[in-house]
Amino acid sequence: MFLVISNSSQTPIYEQIATQIKDKILSGELSAGEQLPSIRGLAKDLRISVITTKRAYEELEHAGYVEMISGKGCFVSSTNKELIKEEVLKAIEGNLTGAINLARKIGFSKESLSELLEFLYEEVTDE
Repeated sequence: MFLVISNSSQTPIYEQIATQIKDKILSGELSAGEQLPSIRGLAKDLRISVITTKRAYEELEHAGYVEMISGKGCFVSSTNKELIKEEVLKAIEGNLTGAINLARKIGFSKESLSELLEFLYEEVTDE
């Protein structure tokens, strides 16, 4: 699993890890039941403390994104479909709100915005 850690970021490293894994789960890059790297393995790959990696996994578990099974490892939660759907809907709302605000700034009508959305919805394919 490819993660990018920035030591110069204001965001704590465990949070950077948790956010990137969460994003991979939400995007479908990581699917339900998929095993994550071991805490020690990920810490070694990222050249960080095991404690930092453990904290990231604990944050993800607490939020319902992963399940930690003693002696087996950490797995993407299979019970988080509704959680994922809510997160995605929240992101869509945020993006649409931003688009509406930009459209209003330039005087773009609701009808024109609706037409653009309809066009893009039909034209854009899954990446």
